[in-house]
Amino acid sequence: MADVRSVRDTEGFGPGAKGVKTDEVWGRVCRRLRAEVGEDVFTSWFGRLELDGIADGVAHVSVPTKFLKSWIQSHYLDRMIAILTAEVQGIRAVSIGVRTSSRNAVGRVSRPFEPSTDQASSFNERPVRFETGLAAAPTTGRAAPPRESVDPEALSGSPLDRRMNFETFLLGRSNQLAYAAAQRIATATADEPLIYNPLYIHASVGLGKTHLLQAVAHAVTASKRRVIYLTAEKFMYGFVFALKAQTALAFKERLRAIDVLVIDDVQFLQGKSIQQEFCHTLNALIDARKQIIIAADRPPSDLESLEERVRSRLAGGLCVEMGSLDEALRIKILETRIAVARGINPDFHVTPAVVAYVASVIQTNGRDLDGAVNRLMAHASLTQAPLCVETAEVAIRDLVRTREPKRVKIEDIQKLVATHYNVSRADILSSRRTANVVRPRQIAMYLSKILTLRSLPEIGRRFGGRDHTTVLHAVRKIEGLTGSDRTLSEEVELLKRMLLD
Repeated sequence: MADVRSVRDTEGFGPGAKGVKTDEVWGRVCRRLRAEVGEDVFTSWFGRLELDGIADGVAHVSVPTKFLKSWIQSHYLDRMIAILTAEVQGIRAVSIGVRTSSRNAVGRVSRPFEPSTDQASSFNERPVRFETGLAAAPTTGRAAPPRESVDPEALSGSPLDRRMNFETFLLGRSNQLAYAAAQRIATATADEPLIYNPLYIHASVGLGKTHLLQAVAHAVTASKRRVIYLTAEKFMYGFVFALKAQTALAFKERLRAIDVLVIDDVQFLQGKSIQQEFCHTLNALIDARKQIIIAADRPPSDLESLEERVRSRLAGGLCVEMGSLDEALRIKILETRIAVARGINPDFHVTPAVVAYVASVIQTNGRDLDGAVNRLMAHASLTQAPLCVETAEVAIRDLVRTREPKRVKIEDIQKLVATHYNVSRADILSSRRTANVVRPRQIAMYLSKILTLRSLPEIGRRFGGRDHTTVLHAVRKIEGLTGSDRTLSEEVELLKRMLLD
């Protein structure tokens, strides 16, 4: 066996390094690595990496698990070699090994990458030698601080609603494609190729995307495959807790050991380090041929709070939109909800005319339709009067009257204006100052100010990081021109109607 020397019983690494304390050299290596990859990545992937020694120009390092070894070899080995070569003369390669459980428990004192003065002196006084894979424990030295216990909630998925399955999902023209793709994934076998990976479903509130995702999770569980269903909030909680508890590796391994990952409401994913971990998770699962299903309230390209590489990865699979509920589907939803309500109150009856009326005046989403059925049942049971169109109008008038107008997004304004003036959205967000780009950009800023509740600084950020004074100038410019230029005024009014319809 080659003589692998401990990092603590030698003073130099190869020719020309004599007299250099190894702990100091290893500390510099770690500081450079931390500076290059960032604190969160360093803590997550390199927090348990240890340098065992040097033999014949090869630096021998070790980690506690095979997964960690594989990940570092695949993603960071070249970077480690470059840093070690720059810091230590004579290094030609890096060898990563896996420590045995007995070696972890008996032969090693857990230490941070940059030991304190007390630790360094104690190691120099009582060197630890690795000769047969096990090492004698030092008689003195500080023991590693105990880690916090792992919160089981941080490693578990979000709860599933048993009522949200494929059998209770109501089909219509607006959700047929998303349903077919989700069912194809749910019924796939282990040896089938992953055609839609990731599957990205986007829809407004109350149109059934959560129902569809949970249906997939139920079906995958029934087929004995491993699945985790997470909301974006749950993913963020789990990752942040794992970092604080120093169990980030367990969190990563838990996610990467599954067959299907389902994440809902990804538009709420916040934080640079969390987004980086999310991107690493996507890459690892896709490379391992594991299925990913994502849901959000808008397409990947409109998730401006996410990093570009995350949006690019999400857009690389199948993106399906679940559109607004058509009238036939709204009637089907109402009839289903009424049948459920009749199980609670057998005397509750709704005529087809009332169903048609409710479906025609409530066009927002399924949750408002649920609210309408609840109001109709309460009105019928409390007044003991038969339901007709007139009484239904009174019962649900708050839903109809409080229905919010269409919410206009800055992204929608940018796209429509770009299309209308035959430029690209990228042109509007760019720094180009040509006349054919400046005018559409100013009109888009003006419409963003009058049709949304966004502040001037926020609008400026959405337009390529511009200052709020630029937005204010554009708004005043278009206001002045629309008062004197009839053609421009008509164009702006047309764009407003198209955005609000």
